[in-house]
Amino acid sequence: MPSQHPEEIGYGYVVESYVTRMYAGLPRYLVLNSGRFLSPRWWHTTRFTRHLLNDAAAITDEELEALLGYEWRSRLTAAWLIGVDRRERFRARIGDLLLASEVCYSGSAYCFALARFGTHTDAEILTTYLDHYLPRTDLHYDQPTALGALLRLDALLGTHHANRFTEPDGFWDEWVKGVGHLGYPSHTPAEQRRWADLHCEFANGWTRS
Repeated sequence: MPSQHPEEIGYGYVVESYVTRMYAGLPRYLVLNSGRFLSPRWWHTTRFTRHLLNDAAAITDEELEALLGYEWRSRLTAAWLIGVDRRERFRARIGDLLLASEVCYSGSAYCFALARFGTHTDAEILTTYLDHYLPRTDLHYDQPTALGALLRLDALLGTHHANRFTEPDGFWDEWVKGVGHLGYPSHTPAEQRRWADLHCEFANGWTRS
């Protein structure tokens, strides 16, 4: 999936309008990636969230496609907007981008969007991702976020997709050991489920659906 600047397809304004809008000296994409908006100490949460909700409703599908075809900051922001507005028609596109894992950081936003959609199909997409990337103990991509999203969906849907990954000495434990040798911190499934819940419930609290 080659990257293309939105300017090349007539949407040169979308990065400034949606991705790099500033809040207390920080661009939107950085606030989303850091989770700063979840902190009660951040005084700009109300303004930030109101703008995010408005933009998620206003942005067109064509503008979202322009962002998804560009670099990680744009893809991350687009996926957040898609998730907040629950634009399920982007499900296949989000799933393809997640599995491809072409750029850094944006995968966590894809997982957020899938968790927000909240269907069995989304759980299957996350399961496919984990089937592919958990055996790769040499890669630290978005395995933790994907597992957290899948655990959330399992709880909502009454399913057990994550069980075979999280059983003792299973794929998850082996992956944690492998990336631990590369210097990455350990992650527990419960921690990842908590982060998925925090992000989705933040969005739920500010949207009507």
